[in-house]
Amino acid sequence: MATVPLPAPIQVEHAEGGGSSWEVARAPLPAALRRWVTKCDGYSERCGAPLSRREMPGPRVVVIFETGAPLALHDPTDERRTQHFAGGFVAGLDERATLTSHSGSQAGIQLDLRPAGARHLFGLPLSELRGRALALAELLPRAQRELSAQLAELPRWEARLALVQQLLCSRIPASRVDTRATEWAVNRIEASAGQVALKSLASELGYSQKHVIALFHEQVGMSPMRFARLVRFDRLVRHLRSGGSEPWAELAPRFGWFDQAHLANDLRRITGMPASLARAAMVGPAASVNFFQDEGSSQV
Repeated sequence: MATVPLPAPIQVEHAEGGGSSWEVARAPLPAALRRWVTKCDGYSERCGAPLSRREMPGPRVVVIFETGAPLALHDPTDERRTQHFAGGFVAGLDERATLTSHSGSQAGIQLDLRPAGARHLFGLPLSELRGRALALAELLPRAQRELSAQLAELPRWEARLALVQQLLCSRIPASRVDTRATEWAVNRIEASAGQVALKSLASELGYSQKHVIALFHEQVGMSPMRFARLVRFDRLVRHLRSGGSEPWAELAPRFGWFDQAHLANDLRRITGMPASLARAAMVGPAASVNFFQDEGSSQV
């Protein structure tokens, strides 16, 4: 294998909790990628027994390059049905929590992509990824389909992260898809904490509401208002994981729901649990560990 240039000095952290020991490796992202990529981290976990986690959805497309045993993804509607993707997978935007499990160890590299980054990297409408996980090898160019195996052969995190960053730098900036309008709208929704109306977005962009919705389905994977709800939920999860303990009745209007009943309905739909149990699932004892969220996942 050709020598891989090393990225800037990486930071390696070790942690223990919930019966697991972790190693996480982080490297600064090149300036050319920061517009589209929010995370590129290596990770490895070891524990003494099989482990399951309920992962909360967020407003990012997640890519996992697996260099160890495959992670199992369970169908939210029937958790007995599972998928395994040797080499890794891509998880599109979803409005439902996902149960994952592994046999006691796992390792790989996780990317968190802003929607436009995923649209540029994979070259397909993100509506095809919505609510789905697909094998990473199916979406990469033929020349990179063995990338996870190549990563597993490299002895150092620096070289592994550099190889993934090379892939991103070679594909994302070279894409000719014009995502400027949806990038602006996504930024606007996030800046408003998910509390901006479709009518306002369309007016500010100078497009019809119908055209904005069509752009979002193609370049984000869901409608603007569904994406806004996902942003609101993500903000709520982050607040709870930072120590927020207010009652649902107080949190609902603060984070953009009409009232407690409105929030409770969304919590049940997203987490698969009633509000009385959802808080523990959203925070949980494994909140320092992360896969699908920047701020962690919760054990079940």
